Formats: sequence, structure tokens, C-alpha cells
Amino acid sequence: MTTTILVLSVDEAPLLESCLPAALAQGTGARVVVIDNACTDGTVSLCERLGVTLVRLRERRSYAAAINAGIQGTDGDAVLLLNADCVLDPGFLEAAVVRLYRDGVGSVAPRLIRATGAEVAERLDVLDTAAMFVDRRRKNGLVGHGTPRTGYPRSAEVFGGDGACVLYRREVLKACAVGNEVFDEDMELWASDVDLAWRAQLLGWTCVYEPGAIAWHQRFYSPTTRAALPEHHRRLQFRNRYLMMLKNDTPAGVLRDLPWIAVYEVLALGHVLLRERHLLGGYRDAWRLAGRARERRRAIQPRRAVGRRVPFGLRPPPS
Repeated sequence: MTTTILVLSVDEAPLLESCLPAALAQGTGARVVVIDNACTDGTVSLCERLGVTLVRLRERRSYAAAINAGIQGTDGDAVLLLNADCVLDPGFLEAAVVRLYRDGVGSVAPRLIRATGAEVAERLDVLDTAAMFVDRRRKNGLVGHGTPRTGYPRSAEVFGGDGACVLYRREVLKACAVGNEVFDEDMELWASDVDLAWRAQLLGWTCVYEPGAIAWHQRFYSPTTRAALPEHHRRLQFRNRYLMMLKNDTPAGVLRDLPWIAVYEVLALGHVLLRERHLLGGYRDAWRLAGRARERRRAIQPRRAVGRRVPFGLRPPPS
């Protein structure tokens, strides 16, 4: 079994100085590939010096489009999607791969621990996340974010892995693709990892949290820093939730969770009208893209696993 460690760089050579050596140290079963998203810094020269394979994009693309190009341009039985701001611990891949190749497991969410920089002294005793969850309102979040790093010590099934660092079987990525897109390029950036995890769940693949697979993450965005985001990015976040629901949700699922969804929608509209009127554009943008979302839905829904119930609200035990 071979694994491709796929790292996207958008002028992130300083972060790659720490990320790539740790990835290369994972063993002979791994091939490290960097997606050069039209970088103008030292990304290419660094990769050439380290002997890392490059997938070179002549024009800068969105996160989703760049990752899709990387997936299409590589092989390997498994794909580790890795942000440049993550540093893998020794033995990360061994622990994750063992968990991945169990029956029905399509992806593995590692234990991500917070760091403020690349040095060992900048590593914190704080959990970044154990996984992602999607609650019954169809709102996503990070499991254990900001809690002591000793929490969540046991492996368990989860909704999905955070896109900063998540291991997928390649066959799952192929099964989830709509046309040539594994990641929905209409979503551009925000929640495209949530959308992919949701599709994998629909198709019958589970995600498992593996606490023995450890990586250190310099998170530049979290729910606590949302207010600092530009309005455009907050509007994309708001819009993309509706696109996910249009593509992936089922009538039975919506009906089952309607009280939670309805209350959220009323409160969200009130918040938009009173506090963030720029988010009204998110409704408009979702409506504009609804036709393409429905086309994707027609491709996704017939592949659903019979009797599959998506585990909204699922989280691993904290102790």
C-alpha cells in the first residue's frame, strides 16, 4: 500500500521548511507531493532541493480546484491531504494507515495539536481538533478545539476529518467525485472538506479518529476568530452551508431534524438583519448556484448506500 502526502502551497515556503522534512520522514511507503499554486516565492526551489515532487499550476486556482489538480496528478492507494501549516509527528502515517485499512473505513482523522510556530518550544498543550462534526442544524465545528491535549484519548467513529490534515483512501475520493471534481469548486474554500466528508458518509464510508496519529497545526482561523475574517469570506461560509444541504441532504433527514434546522434559520436570519447585513448576499449567492448544486445532487444521491443514516452530531468521547 502506498500513500501520497499532498501539500498545497500558496507562497508558503517558510511553512514548508518544517512541514516537508516531517512528511519525508514518514517512511518509504509515502510519496510527498507539493501542489505549486502559481507560487512566486521559494516553494519550487525548496522542493527541488528536498527532492519533493511538484504538481505545477501556471495560474493560481481556488483551494478546491488546486487540490483537485493535485489528486488527479498523483497516484497512491491513500492520500493524506496536508496543509503547509501542519507538522507530522514521527509515526503519524503508520498509526493512521493501520486504522484506514479496516473494513468500511474510508478516512482517518488524526489528533491535531495547536502550535504557534514551527519550533518545538512553540507547541502547546492544547488540542486543535480531534475531528470535525456536523450537528443537527447542519452547522459544522471542531471537536475538542481549545481543550487540553490529553483529551479524546480513544479511537472512535466521527463525522469526518478536518481538511488541514486528513487521510483518505483513493477509492473513496474517486467514488465521491462529481465529474473531475473531488472537492466542489463552486465552494472555493470554506467547508469544502465538510462537504466531502458528508458525501463519503452518504456513500457508506466511515471516518475514524485515531489519537495515535499526531500532527501539530498552526491554525490561522478558528470559530473564535471568525469576526476578523473579511466579509467576503464570511459570506462564502454562510452560502456554502446551503450548497451542502442542497447537494447532500435527504428529505427524511431534513424532516427528522426540522425543529433544529427551523430554529437555526429563524435565528440566523435575525442575526443577519440586525448584525451582519452583508450576509444577505450569501442567500443570493446560494440561490444563484442552486442549479449547479442540484446537478451535483443528481449525480450524488443515486450512489447513496441503502439505509445509510448520516451521523449528525457524532463526536468521539472526550475521556
